[in-house]
Amino acid sequence: MTVVSTTLGLFPLPDDARERLADLKGHQKEDLVSGDESADIEAVYDEARDDLLTRQTDAGLDRAVEGQARWDDMLAHPLAVHENVRTEGIVRYYDNNNFYRDPVVTGDLTHSGDLARDLEKASGRTDALQAVVPGPYSLSRLATDEHYGSSQEFLAAVGDFLAGEVEAFPDAVETVFVLEPSLATDSLDDGEDERVAAAIDAVAAATDAEVVVQSYWGTYGEKLHAHLLDTQVSALGYDLVTAHDDATYLVQEYGTLDSVSLGVVDGQNTLVESPDTIEERIEWFESQIPVSEFDTVYATPNTELFYLPVNKFQAKLRALGALGGDADE
Repeated sequence: MTVVSTTLGLFPLPDDARERLADLKGHQKEDLVSGDESADIEAVYDEARDDLLTRQTDAGLDRAVEGQARWDDMLAHPLAVHENVRTEGIVRYYDNNNFYRDPVVTGDLTHSGDLARDLEKASGRTDALQAVVPGPYSLSRLATDEHYGSSQEFLAAVGDFLAGEVEAFPDAVETVFVLEPSLATDSLDDGEDERVAAAIDAVAAATDAEVVVQSYWGTYGEKLHAHLLDTQVSALGYDLVTAHDDATYLVQEYGTLDSVSLGVVDGQNTLVESPDTIEERIEWFESQIPVSEFDTVYATPNTELFYLPVNKFQAKLRALGALGGDADE
């Protein structure tokens, strides 16, 4: 079994970058990233990306993300910068004290290339690059549709849009994490689980990289879990911080894929886990599951990390970086 230490991205901005961007951009909603930033602003984001990649390398992570420093709107970012989307009022980001601009889709979700451009810039800075994308269901739930006309068509369109974005990723991308917190926070309607799995499958089919679907703040419903096992994804992610019992029940009863991703570090708590604690959480999960061995276990925080102060974020990277490599069952 191989343990791969990595993260779900969306890092806190380094303090110096935050201060410089505040001076360049301002502090109002209309000053948030739009996709047509000035050269000076882009330069700060480029430096922040380099900083975040260096922090991951220094911490010893097995896979590095580009950090999503430009994602002012968290998982809604790919739509917030799209030419056929207007951003409106501030909306609460799930059940926490963060907010994003409501992306209102007013036209076809054509290919934008925004995510691929950031990854191209990161590709020369690491030889173990991981991409992070919002899942189609979560992105559709965070947005408002004024174009497609039904939730079914909108979900399919968002899935196709994300598949096009992923298809444009540079060859250097080894892993794509598809973040789907809404799969845990929402109750799906009848038949919706199959449509969600189809939209995720479209994203997975768009790349030769390993694709990991990660939910958090809970876990998948049983029917959805079964449908996800029939997709082309390489691993499903389970939040062992907030839903360890439900996660292990799902895998005990219905199985999982040959590889798994485990949220073993609390992405919203400043208490820093020791490497021993992280290893114990992984070993506990394995002891509950009736399989001989997983091919790969991705060890991650259970959520994005932008909630944390920069010093605690860095400490959690170091704790995860102490893992990795081949391990015996």
